[in-house]
Amino acid sequence: MPQIIHAAGAPAALGPYSHAVQAGGFLFTSGQVPLVPTTGKLVGPDIESQANQVLDNLEQVLRSAGLTFADVVKTTIFLTDLADFAAVNAIYATRFPENPPARSCVQVAALPAGARMEMELVAAL
Repeated sequence: MPQIIHAAGAPAALGPYSHAVQAGGFLFTSGQVPLVPTTGKLVGPDIESQANQVLDNLEQVLRSAGLTFADVVKTTIFLTDLADFAAVNAIYATRFPENPPARSCVQVAALPAGARMEMELVAAL
């Protein structure tokens, strides 16, 4: 039976979805954009602050399920500009310093709340 995860330390969902769902031995997160949990507003406009906030938000979702970035097996990053790829990689590498998970990164036309980045992940339970 799937288990719904609500992360108290992550920003409220912008629509009718859960922060994450546990099923089949995995945790599947919804995409996180760089909203500050306490205000629900977008963090600064630069990609570095947005990437850090997205990863902070995902860390809160993982913690709510008793997991860490070490449990992550797959990530998907959505960028509104692939020119941000190198900057995001540098920040991403600080959260996954060893044995990084499989990953996809794609450019999209737009993201919720005017974000420059969104990220979702799958972690093994």
